[in-house]
Amino acid sequence: MQISWIFASGKEEVMLLRLKICTGKNLSLSTTQAHIIIKVEKKRSVIMEKAFEELQIKDDFMFSVIMRNPKLCKPFLERILGIKISRIEYPKSQETIDISADAKSVRLDIYVEDGKETVYNIEMQTTENRNLPKRTRYYQGMIDLNILEKGDNYKDLKRSFVIFVCTFDLFGEGRHIYTFENRCIQNPELGLGDDTTKIILNTKGTMDDVNPEMKKLLNFIDGKEPEDDFTRELDEAVKSVRKNEKWRLDYMTLQMNY
Repeated sequence: MQISWIFASGKEEVMLLRLKICTGKNLSLSTTQAHIIIKVEKKRSVIMEKAFEELQIKDDFMFSVIMRNPKLCKPFLERILGIKISRIEYPKSQETIDISADAKSVRLDIYVEDGKETVYNIEMQTTENRNLPKRTRYYQGMIDLNILEKGDNYKDLKRSFVIFVCTFDLFGEGRHIYTFENRCIQNPELGLGDDTTKIILNTKGTMDDVNPEMKKLLNFIDGKEPEDDFTRELDEAVKSVRKNEKWRLDYMTLQMNY
């Protein structure tokens, strides 16, 4: 796509863009219209540039498919959180939460519950986005609103984990894991007790701050070869999805929608 600026015209003084899109057509649009088209075309090119056979676990489509398998999602969560989970349930995969017509909807990559009043939301993030902290806040609020029905008691809110797996270091400290909970500034030992936790993972961490199993998982997500039984199992699952014609069709349909 080629873009060239031309002068503002008429009393409206609207800056126009002349775009030559892949179709070869020249369009004169307002700045707002052109911005929308450029955004869509960029998003389309990012998605279309990766063939189905090249998808890795860090790609959103592949990650969502793999995590639909409880035999993989459960140990994935257990390794991240360092806990044992008896079982997990899938209310919806890639659930879209719409609180009202005027609200911004949230499309969650993986949304699962463990049957013990705990909710887990796992998101894969491969592009740097400085709005990520605010996104965790928004996701948390929307998840709570989705859980709590009108008239319900606040004690019915479930414990929740919002987890972002990033292929970059959002905070630049070299950590593999950044865990956030609400605590008193004057007394850090005093927790608020709202049962919310936000975790930002970094596949490119350099600190010795996680156990070997966790590091192997993050290395695999980052594109390295599998190093243990679980990452080899994930690798086999990725290969299996690549051979699945149904998932290929779904991926192609998703591309067409963009």
